[in-house]
Amino acid sequence: MRRGGQTWAAAGPEDSESGGAVLAILAANSRRLAQTRAAPSDPQDGGSRVRALLSVANREGLVPFAQALLDLGVDVYATEGTRETLSSAGVEVRPISDLTTLPSLAGGQVKTFHPGIYAGIVARRDRPDQVQELEQQGIGPIDLVVVNLKPFAPQVGAGQLTLEEAIDAIDIGGAPLLAAAARNFTAVTVVCSPAQYDEVAGDLRDHGHVKPERRQRLAAEAFATVAAYNAEVAAYLNQQARIRFPVQLTVVLEKTSDLRYGENPHQDAALYRETSHRTGTLADAELLQGGSPSFNDLLDLDAAYHLAADFAAPTVSIVKHRNPVGLASDDNLAEAYRRSLETDPVSAFGATVGVNRQLDAETAQDIAGNAYEAVVAPRYAPAALQVLSGKPDLTVMSVPATPAGGMHDYGIANLDFKRISGGLLVETLDRLDMDRSQLRVVTERRPALEELTDLLFAWRAVRHVPSNAVVLARNAALVGVGAGQASRLVAVEIALHKAGDRAKMSCLASDAYFPFADAIQLAAERGVTAIIQPGGSRRDEMAIDIANRHHMAMVFTGRRHFRH
Repeated sequence: MRRGGQTWAAAGPEDSESGGAVLAILAANSRRLAQTRAAPSDPQDGGSRVRALLSVANREGLVPFAQALLDLGVDVYATEGTRETLSSAGVEVRPISDLTTLPSLAGGQVKTFHPGIYAGIVARRDRPDQVQELEQQGIGPIDLVVVNLKPFAPQVGAGQLTLEEAIDAIDIGGAPLLAAAARNFTAVTVVCSPAQYDEVAGDLRDHGHVKPERRQRLAAEAFATVAAYNAEVAAYLNQQARIRFPVQLTVVLEKTSDLRYGENPHQDAALYRETSHRTGTLADAELLQGGSPSFNDLLDLDAAYHLAADFAAPTVSIVKHRNPVGLASDDNLAEAYRRSLETDPVSAFGATVGVNRQLDAETAQDIAGNAYEAVVAPRYAPAALQVLSGKPDLTVMSVPATPAGGMHDYGIANLDFKRISGGLLVETLDRLDMDRSQLRVVTERRPALEELTDLLFAWRAVRHVPSNAVVLARNAALVGVGAGQASRLVAVEIALHKAGDRAKMSCLASDAYFPFADAIQLAAERGVTAIIQPGGSRRDEMAIDIANRHHMAMVFTGRRHFRH
């Protein structure tokens, strides 16, 4: 799924296989198209030859594409930087000043803001009055606009630029050109990405023009590109002004892949990646082995990796239907896996394994001994990949430490979204951010050091379980999970049932307070020795009294962690 980096610098013919293919394919046909469009090349005489305007920040494939256009008899004009790149590669095109009769102004910021350019782009070819206006003013139509935007300074998101420097980095020329050309897509072809060069040049080769349906699709992509760019600028300015929830919230997503289907086979689906996050995520992950993950696989992979990565010690999670069915931390990763599997070995069948360390061969060997759908980790030892290769149907994913392309963060990555009919609910992420000094022991007995360690482990884990959520932990491993129940008592019952005899001497965490003391009574009877919960119920005193009767320790955090 990880997208390759792009070249944002001068490029030669050898820099792009795609561009080289265009040149090879089109060279043999250039004479035919030139003959069909034989006309004076003077931009002011309104001739019938195709005229193209090039102004690109991403120089990938530029040289072979421009050469192909010239070989096809297209009149090519370019802004200064683009023209210099072409000239250095031996490809000569005409300067933009031939269309404007003006040099670049305002420190190079104003190059294309001129009627000689915009009128040639937006004039409707099917309206005689507009065509006549062009002729009267000596303006020739522009048929092909090739513009891509320089990314909005990844340094901005990294905090390396001042506000003034960031403002100077905003592209004010390219976006309007794209919008103008896209608006007149019935006559003008707009190209906003090197990935589109082949198809555009191919149409010119085969038909002498770009097909109408392609022009419309390219126009839609251009408008989306402009919208995404403006959204990133808006997000940055909102972040600088400390506006967390602006009146209009825009989020930029780019498609990384189509999926076989959605949650069910009758649903279509695709994976989109946020363009503003600074640390690696599952959307940036690389597929190392096995088939491409499905919609449901990705949900479980994300849950498994997010859960394991939430712990500092070597940790292994096992997740099924986004619910943890295994979790353990240990100094030895293989031991962490074994103890994680002990949480619920039956439910672990067909689940997903998440690891927060480089996966070693010993742990891989143990994982390969069971039936799983997928494994996700930040890195893999070569010997571990060799072991896992023995199970070719197992999906193996690697999450990079940082996303490709030096992505930035304008604060959107710190927001969480949930869909409702007709809208989105937006909130800040539920982070633990717990200061141990804020913990309050409310019972007569204080937790022992071993109990406190398990209480904190369980409290971190319960945040990842759907509400109502209850988990039981012992020796830094889950022994029972009660997830997604309407009744907190039932959640406790399920966790105790899953734990069985392992509930004795375990510690319990609840994502919200206990409205009644019956669940605490039940936990005490099954051998639970300590509880961590937010507190805040009108019946807290009753719960504390029950805990004291059974010599339990109870800690209040003052913060709940609902996960609907």
